[in-house]
Order: sequence, then structure tokens, then C-alpha cells
Amino acid sequence: MKSSSSLYHTFRAALLFALALCSFHAVAAPGGSAIGSAPQGTLVIIGGGLRADNAEVWQRIVKLSGGPGARIAVLASAAMNPEKSGESIIQKLNQYGADAFFVPLAVKLPNRDYRKAAEDPAIVTQIKSASGIYFAGGDQGRITQALLRPDGSRTAALEAIWSVYRNGGVIAGSSAGAAIMSTTMFYDAKPVLDMLKMGVTDGREIAPGLGFIGSDVFVDQHLLVRGRFARMIPVMLKKGYHLGLGIDENSAMVVDAMRDVEVIGYSGALLIDLSGAISDRGVKNFNISNAAISYLDRGDKFNLVTRVFTPSPDKADNKLDPNQPDMREPVFTNDILGNNAVLDLMGNLIDNAQQEAIGIAFGNPRDPYPDLGFEFRFSKTVNSVGYSSTEAEAYSVLKLRLDIRPIQLRQPLYRYK
Repeated sequence: MKSSSSLYHTFRAALLFALALCSFHAVAAPGGSAIGSAPQGTLVIIGGGLRADNAEVWQRIVKLSGGPGARIAVLASAAMNPEKSGESIIQKLNQYGADAFFVPLAVKLPNRDYRKAAEDPAIVTQIKSASGIYFAGGDQGRITQALLRPDGSRTAALEAIWSVYRNGGVIAGSSAGAAIMSTTMFYDAKPVLDMLKMGVTDGREIAPGLGFIGSDVFVDQHLLVRGRFARMIPVMLKKGYHLGLGIDENSAMVVDAMRDVEVIGYSGALLIDLSGAISDRGVKNFNISNAAISYLDRGDKFNLVTRVFTPSPDKADNKLDPNQPDMREPVFTNDILGNNAVLDLMGNLIDNAQQEAIGIAFGNPRDPYPDLGFEFRFSKTVNSVGYSSTEAEAYSVLKLRLDIRPIQLRQPLYRYK
């Protein structure tokens, strides 16, 4: 007879699977057709800049694809030089035990018609022989151009990729290969601050992605290094996403069939939740109130269905006590969009006697709107939680409130003394 603990875990697994099935079953595929069944495979969403010595990420891709000798199809469709990019990735995958091979399907591949290649039965068979798919970085618009027909429907090659995924295979992608994971992707994006100032337009800054993660989660990459969390929010509002995941460089999010997200690699990911957020339409410029922002560090897990967070083993027994903060100084940055600025601010706030922190963003005095900037106000609420690592100076930060509002900057911003 099973113990009560075993019965609990069995029940939980069944419940999560049912919820995941429901979540995926309703996802619309490119071209409007519904996905027939819940994918049983795994996504490895890499934030770009994946180093050759990042064994944790490379080995995970190979292991999930079947281990030593795993057949992994490499699509360098996004690259300017697909053959060179593809060969580099093949070498790295094979270094970690895979049997990777190049799929000759790319807009920039010389002397080949990518439209014909996408419908070629030989290429379809080649893709279906794989247990893993790897999308290289570059321009994500080239991936969708190569794999979607002009009417938006799936090519035979894309159907083969979905078949691999549904049958338990791995879909991995770095940078551009990460951008295509959601149903909406950045296409010809303006700089982050310009997007806040001038807005987001379908067909320009954003376009349809391939939707492997489902229709309910928006994905972005190069997140912390480039301050891109701020560009995710206007897109999420425009397209109706409640959840957004942004993964940093040399790091990856592993998303399994149960919709558990595990962060691996060098850094972490930001989770943005807009389910309780509102905007004031009476304010001319972009604004939002009551967004929730979390930082998932390497080793952390988060379930997209249950919204349950599990800290990494080195943080599990080190939940921060809000009554015994380590810091008391005010937290402020005048460049919230700078390299890792948002992560530093969130870490300094969660273990602080201060209840809020402020970051601002403004542009070059020669920009079209030099007097328009934005205030990012991060606040602790009763739901805010922090964990500290016992092995390194690292935090996991859950559910800070984020309010963004436009501010007017006095011109000139500075004078010579």
C-alpha cells in the first residue's frame, strides 16, 4: 500500500499534467490551426551569448535529447552565415556527446531556395530522425521567414519540428532561437527606451513567433545585460500576456512538459506578472501600476501552471527575515536599463529595511523627446519574499511591485561648471 506522501506526489503529478494538457491544448498554432495534443518534450531557452565552456547548458541539451549519441538537428536559419554558425554549434554539441547535424534550411544559405527546402521530403525526414532541435542565434525574422509560408501556415519542415517536440524531443534555441519560443516575438525592435516613448506596432517591433512555450507566456532574451525587461511590459500589455519570462545571457530556462521552469547556467531570469496590473489611459505616455516582478536565480524552479516557486538547494533553508534586514541604505539608480542594474536594485531592496527603491531611465539630450523619462518604482508588499544563497552572494527575489510612470526632465540635464 502506498504511503500518504507517495499518494500526495502521485496526485500532484497527475493534477499538474492535466493542467498542462489543458493549457497547451488550446494554443493556436501559426496559421490558426490548433495544436492537437500537449507537447511531451522540453524547451531549453537560452538568453544568447552561450559560451563553449558552459557545460551545464550544453550537457543538459544533450542529456534531454537522449544522452551520448543523441541526434540533434541544428537549424542556423537566423544566421547571416548559416554554414559557419551551424558548424560551430555542431562542434560544441558533439564535444558534449551529441551526434549533431546541419539542416540546410536558411534564408541566407547560398545557392538554395529556402521555400523549396522547407517542403523537401528529404529534409522533413532528416528533422524527424532527430530527438533534439537547436535554433542558432541571429535574426529571428529569418527563422519565421524560413519556416512559415507566406500565408502564415506551417511548412512541412516546421510540422516535422513540432512532431519531434510533441513526441518528447527537445527544442533548444539561443538569442533569436529563444525569441521564437512565444507566439509573439520582437521583430525590428527599437531601443528599449524608445519603445517606452514611442510605443509598439504589430509588424514592426513585433511579429508572430512559433509559440513552442504556449500562448500564455511571452519570452525575451539578453535580458539583464541589455535592460530588456522594460520592453517586455508594453508588448505584454498590447498582446494580452499576463506572464513574461526574460532569460539572461549565458543562461537558460528549461521548460518541461509539466511546465516546470528551471533556470540553469551563469545567471538567471526575470519573471513579470501583469495579472493585477493597470494602466492610466488618462496619462498620455506609457505607464503601468501594480505589476509584479521576480528574479529567478540559477537553480530556482517555477511552475507556470500552479505558480509555485522552488528555490535552489543552496537557498532552500535561507529565506530572508524581513525583520532582520542586512541593509538600511536607500536604493536608487539613475540608469535602471543599464547592465544588470535592475538585478542589483532588486537584490539590494529585498534584504533592506527600506520598503521601496527607485530607478530612472532617460535618453540622450539629442533624442527626439529629450525631456521625457520614466520612473521605475519597486516596492515590497506582504507577498514579497527573498532567499539568499549560502554559497555565493546571490538572491532570489519574488513578487516586488513595479510601477512605471513618465517623468519630465529639466533641460539641459547638466551644465558645465
